[in-house]
Amino acid sequence: MGEFTGFADGDARFFKRLAKNQDRAWFQEHKAEYEEGWSIPMKALLGDVRAAVDSSYERCDLDEPKVFRIFRDVRFAKDKTPYKTHVAGIIGVARSAKVTETPAALYFHVGLEVIVAAGLYRMDGPSLERYRKAVVDDQHGAELDAILKKLARAGLDTDSMSEDTLKKVPRGFDPEHPRAELLKKKGLGVSFPAPPKELYTSPKLVGWLAERAKKAAPLVEWLTVVTA
Repeated sequence: MGEFTGFADGDARFFKRLAKNQDRAWFQEHKAEYEEGWSIPMKALLGDVRAAVDSSYERCDLDEPKVFRIFRDVRFAKDKTPYKTHVAGIIGVARSAKVTETPAALYFHVGLEVIVAAGLYRMDGPSLERYRKAVVDDQHGAELDAILKKLARAGLDTDSMSEDTLKKVPRGFDPEHPRAELLKKKGLGVSFPAPPKELYTSPKLVGWLAERAKKAAPLVEWLTVVTA
């Protein structure tokens, strides 16, 4: 895997055409364009970012980057279009096999839309139970409060990562608890604005993403430690 030099272009032209040509014959004809312009660069980008942020993780180890398949899972979807109109990848945290969902040091998604985020999008049952106990714990809860306040002061969004939020505090917990809103969450993370368009074709995108991922590291480490 080489160093990241840039994606094919800053306008996602391949994905705009793919959105209009959702069939296997077209994709097979243009598969090399996707691989060379988007999938292989994404793998290189995530590898470079991982190397740049690894020292920020003292309490856990980072997994090797993963680039997601472009094929959509349409088994239970109303939308049966077979291909995603983006390329996405993740730098996850190394966890035990028994944990089904792991925090992301970085999730990056580029194409017809752009997403830059870090954290834990969805917690499984046991992890969610451990998370809630940590939220109400004086030490762990205060640590989380401090992390989230620092991210908020930096103008970052810590609400958009959660897949689902309960309307009420879960049974067994005090509805008046000072961290009641956190108890309602089933996922927790931070999202960032999209990078400037000119960075998509530049090696400078590595530094831009690494800077954001480092800001998220305390939250990702907290989630890793308390939900393990």
